[in-house]
Amino acid sequence: MTDEGVVVDEAIRAAWDSYRVLEKRTPAEQRREALQRVEAAVDAYGREEVSRGTVFLVGVLTGYLIAEQAGGGNRLDPLSDLIPAVIRRLPTFETADPTQVPMITGVLMAAAMGMDTVAWRDRYGPVPPEEARGHGFVLWLLADLFDSLIGRPGAIDRMMRETLDSMASEHR
Repeated sequence: MTDEGVVVDEAIRAAWDSYRVLEKRTPAEQRREALQRVEAAVDAYGREEVSRGTVFLVGVLTGYLIAEQAGGGNRLDPLSDLIPAVIRRLPTFETADPTQVPMITGVLMAAAMGMDTVAWRDRYGPVPPEEARGHGFVLWLLADLFDSLIGRPGAIDRMMRETLDSMASEHR
């Protein structure tokens, strides 16, 4: 584990790649490449660090959704709209473990309150695989919500890949 609230860049990339593996619009070859990057990051940094990357991205997307909506007329309230909408859709994933919903909701609440989601989650110890899977589903749901709100399927994926590519090029 890295310093509190800090996640290895490659783990963040792998977390987004996990989204791309779930996303049906991802072409088969890109899905295969994304899965290879996830496996390589898990081998290099551990499943826990990739899970922390997913928690980080849940915080980023939640914050982005809240900020994007703040200026609009139909404001998406995080506590009455965003979090309940995401949690209600979580059972649509067959392998989502309902016993993990309280911690997953806690991460969303921390994000909605502007807290560092990784530092918040780290206080409770390692992320078990069942919870990590749930955060991955939440990431997908948030991305889907973002795309739906702006009416442009795949927009968040393009934006995130550009951001991650930019981060990677800065470190070369």
